[in-house]
Formats: sequence, C-alpha cells, structure tokens
Amino acid sequence: NIQRVRARIAASCLRIKRYPAEIVLVCVAKGRSITEIKEALSFGVKDIGENKIQEALLQYKQLRQDPDHRLKWHMLGHLQRNKVKDAVKLFDLIHSVDSLLLAQEIDQEAGKIGKLQDILLEVKTSPEATKSGFVPQELGRAVELISGLTNLKVKGLMTIAPLGAPLEQVAESARPYFRKLRQLRDDLDKKWLLSMGMSDDFEVAIEEGADLIRLGRAIFSRQ
Repeated sequence: NIQRVRARIAASCLRIKRYPAEIVLVCVAKGRSITEIKEALSFGVKDIGENKIQEALLQYKQLRQDPDHRLKWHMLGHLQRNKVKDAVKLFDLIHSVDSLLLAQEIDQEAGKIGKLQDILLEVKTSPEATKSGFVPQELGRAVELISGLTNLKVKGLMTIAPLGAPLEQVAESARPYFRKLRQLRDDLDKKWLLSMGMSDDFEVAIEEGADLIRLGRAIFSRQ
C-alpha cells in the first residue's frame, strides 16, 4: 500500500512539476495496533499522526524504545483544552488549533516546559456545523493575535474537506476547499505549510498545494 501511495504521490507531483520529496506522508495510526504501525515504519514512514491523546501516549511509550524509529508526531484530531498539557509533551506539530483560547492554552503549557510548539491553524473552509476551525474572514485577526504568543510558532494551515460526496466524486468535490486554503495561505505567508488531503482526495490536495497529507486507510487497508 505504501509503495502504491508513493507512486500516486509521484504521479500527482509530475502533473504539476513538484518534487515528491516535498510531500510529507503522515501515517494516521488511529485504531491501529503497534504491529501494524511498526510494519508501516519498516517501509520508511517517519511521521505518525493521531487523533486521540491516550492512543498516542500508548504508541509513543512503545515505539520510543526502538532507537531505529526517530519519528515526528502529529496531533490531527480536535484537541480539548484539558489535554493540552499531554499534547505539548508529545507532539512535534499540532495540526488542529481551531481557536484563540486553545492557542493560548498551548502557549501556556509549552512555556512551562520551555518548548516552542509548532502549530497549524485549522480553517473551516466549508460550512458544515460539525466542522471546527477559524472561519476565513476571522483568520487574519487570529493570526495576528496568535503570532504574538511567545511559546508557539505558526507553521501553516490545515483543513478537512466536506464528507458525503459520492465515492467517484470525492476527490474533485474537495478541490474548491483545498484551493481556498491555498489562497488564504498565500494571502498570509506563502512560506507556510498546507496540511490537507486524506485517503480519498490526497492527489487533488497535492495538485492544489498540499505539503502534508494525512493517510490512514490508504496505508492500512487490506487489498
């Protein structure tokens, strides 16, 4: 599966004249066993993403004992403020900072341990009520306020495309939302990273400028 994914990444990059090495493949380990995760690592995966703090802590404790696995840990899911203390101790990059209050909490906890925490700001590029994130018209002001926090470094933006499109239309239906995120990024800082694209739409995400793609099923599903 990983070999197939990398071939698809390379093909997407070729279409838009990007280098495949520019794309970070974040392996989403949610619900996966340590055996499955280690199998993915054996094929060169170096970035692990988790949606839940408790699962990530268990995985981290087991994997850190292996000196061959120098991993980068990504927090992908909604981060509750009461879990921030654990998150800043574990994650290299938090993708899902969706409010000023959360950013302030992360800044406070990172300061306690002398850490400069890398974050992405989650943007609500689609109107679903269930989605979290900054709405586009509030993003500029949020960036201004969050950039003033001393223990955080904003590295870019993240979004999740809407769910519910017919399977054969999923990828293309996501394109406008990925394009919107890229436009927002370009207005703020063209050097920022874009985290967008999952198993059903990552090729379109790459075409629209994704730097990090978050794949679970495409890696772990049995063919």
